[in-house]
Amino acid sequence: MIDTPSLKLSDVRKQYGNHTALGGVSFEVPQGSIFGLLGPNGAGKTTLIRMVAGITGPDSGEIDFFGNALTRDDVKHIGYLPEERGLYKNMRVGEQAMYFARLRGMSNEFAEKELRGWFERLEVDGWWDKEVADLSKGMAQKIQFIVAVLHNPKLLILDEPLSGFDPINAARIRTEINRLRDENGTTILLSTHDMSSVDELCDHVALINHGTKILDGPVASLRENARKGKIDLKFRGNLISFTAALGAGAILHSAESKGENIHEVVLGLPTSIPIEQFIKWVASEVDVLSCSPRIISMDDVFLQAVKNSEAS
Repeated sequence: MIDTPSLKLSDVRKQYGNHTALGGVSFEVPQGSIFGLLGPNGAGKTTLIRMVAGITGPDSGEIDFFGNALTRDDVKHIGYLPEERGLYKNMRVGEQAMYFARLRGMSNEFAEKELRGWFERLEVDGWWDKEVADLSKGMAQKIQFIVAVLHNPKLLILDEPLSGFDPINAARIRTEINRLRDENGTTILLSTHDMSSVDELCDHVALINHGTKILDGPVASLRENARKGKIDLKFRGNLISFTAALGAGAILHSAESKGENIHEVVLGLPTSIPIEQFIKWVASEVDVLSCSPRIISMDDVFLQAVKNSEAS
């Protein structure tokens, strides 16, 4: 039995005057997944996130939340960490966190217990009675992350959650994001420009550009589709002769190492040619030092998809 998607968008559209923010976007977010929402600046990601968070509504189309049309009542099951950060600087840290917890309907006793556990886990427990104004950007970011996840939401929306963190604290937040998915079953919608985080965290992604979805699917499948036919080859020999033997267009990128006439190239070969057969042939032409299928990052997938969409 296939689980109902946590979130389903069907032909969602949003217009601001003459500007089309979203021009008919559709995708599904599987339950218990970390789903990356990607796109260049101005692509429409923030508009989409605000509609899912219940801040605004679509002009047309449907947004389903666990199988039913999204309503205002569903907002209590959603956690949201916006890209625009904001805490009340004149309040104490613990007081402010408790304020947000009470807005979520949590009792004082339960909220303080949960908050102190999170404060200890993220190493901000010494800040409970200090002024918010004294928090560093990274510390303030931790507090807002805690407030977003405190009520154990079914759907957690994170917009650039790692901005402002040093590598150690960024790794700590990544660990907590994974834990929320693996232990709590939380579905996470992650909007970010940090492709290393996408590679490390996301199960699925959707990429939008100019308000239109240009690809979506499981990360592993998208990377595999982008990799097909691409091979990294390092060899010793004459690059010009080798290029002529391969034929026009087969070498996608080349770089010559210093000394000994050693070359590193990226090849684009027909997928119908087995790599074993190619290695046998190339070994007769040059001295092969290494040959392997190319490893494709989500950065590569992102850049190629945007390039293709701009060209079409």
